[in-house]
Amino acid sequence: MASVKDRVYKCLNPVGIQDPVDVYPLAPRLDKIDGKTIHFSLGTGGEQEILIPLRKKLLADYPNVNWKMAPAGGALSDEELKTVDAVIRGVVW
Repeated sequence: MASVKDRVYKCLNPVGIQDPVDVYPLAPRLDKIDGKTIHFSLGTGGEQEILIPLRKKLLADYPNVNWKMAPAGGALSDEELKTVDAVIRGVVW
């Protein structure tokens, strides 16, 4: 009979193998964020569970940023988009 050290267990990773993807930014990154205006856009779905704690953390870590909350549903008007330097928007499926 084989000892415990001789046993071999095999398992499959349920995640599988993910193919590499190319990532392209939608806009250039800000060089500095102090003094910038950043809109935090919360939707009405499950992303609130993630974005509300993230917003609290960012407010504490970056006090020199002018944080704004987007209206419910997260849509910003063209005029609002002209007044911000960046938007943080999360989407959960």
